Amino acid sequence: MQNAYQSKVIKTYAKNDARVMQVQTPHGEFTTPAFMPVGTRAFVNHLTPSQLVEAGSQIILGGNTYHMLCSPGMEIIQKAGGMHKFMAWHGPMLTDSGGFQVLSLSENSKICKIDDHGAHFKHPMTGKVLHLNTETSINAQKIIGADIIMAFDQCTPEAGGREAAVKAMDRTHRWLLDAKEMHSKNPLSAYGNYQALFGIIQGGSFPDLREKSTEFILSLDLDGTAIGGEAIGFDMPKTLEILDWLGKHLPEQKLRYTMGLGMHPQDLIDVVAKGVDIFDCVAPTRNARHGSLYSGRIVDTGDWIKFESEFDRGRLLIKTAIFAQDERPIMEDCSCYTCKNYSRSYLHYLFKQKLPFFPNLATIHNIHVMHEVCRRMREKILS
Repeated sequence: MQNAYQSKVIKTYAKNDARVMQVQTPHGEFTTPAFMPVGTRAFVNHLTPSQLVEAGSQIILGGNTYHMLCSPGMEIIQKAGGMHKFMAWHGPMLTDSGGFQVLSLSENSKICKIDDHGAHFKHPMTGKVLHLNTETSINAQKIIGADIIMAFDQCTPEAGGREAAVKAMDRTHRWLLDAKEMHSKNPLSAYGNYQALFGIIQGGSFPDLREKSTEFILSLDLDGTAIGGEAIGFDMPKTLEILDWLGKHLPEQKLRYTMGLGMHPQDLIDVVAKGVDIFDCVAPTRNARHGSLYSGRIVDTGDWIKFESEFDRGRLLIKTAIFAQDERPIMEDCSCYTCKNYSRSYLHYLFKQKLPFFPNLATIHNIHVMHEVCRRMREKILS
């Protein structure tokens, strides 16, 4: 494999802004649109690496920087030879900067405090204060060894209004300048592999701030562009509105990444139509272990595709009594291991009895569905 990162557009779709990109990394290639299962703590819940591959995974989000700093710590990861070897995932990997924890944990000032120099966390087990800033985040990501890394940012809260959005954006831009300088001096991981650096567009729900942030980030000529903020993925109408604001500004040949997006198969379809290439979300695995299973049909509408379902939000709740004697698979025409071998009835039984086999079978299915949606979109664009 080549020790390089490169992205190029293979095909654009005539009827919307969807496209297929081929991306080369030091750990192999992947083709977009691509969903990234999330391995926050150096594993994807209830799936082995081989099961991830069988389900269709090309790239994963492996190892959240904040959680890896807390445990097992950088020394152990580096001794293992990096995250790829540590968790036995040998394909492309993206990791985040820990910036989302700046938002989520700072709601409790006793746990996390933020200033212009970064975030100061109290270790959840030892109580020791951890300093997460541009330098510590980039250095940790070098030890993690992911192929795509994120500049440290402050995720924009929706509740704070314009003042909070401006403050988060300005900090994100200052920290990005520091990250760019560090990356320019040494773009390699601790193991000698090239790492692509992405900047993160902030600005909340304000068009002028989003455009200002986009202009600033693009001026630094980074390897790709991420779109962040609390609204992205959580509020889909707002997410699509933000993508409409930004679409005409984003460079054609660089990856576009909506962070934390993928609660529902239709969410992927909607943002790819706006020109997005990659996305990640914990929802498919979380939904699976709680018995919420994607069920529907991927339908070609002529102009594009959609995910049709008789169930609310496209999710079958397997605990419901009507499935106790239902011998059909979770989803008709699904080719995943679970649907080929097990019925709704069997899964209902496993779930009601709280048997440990259930989360594995359920997660295989939900992850497969997200990848199948991406495959169908690639097929539609290329055809």
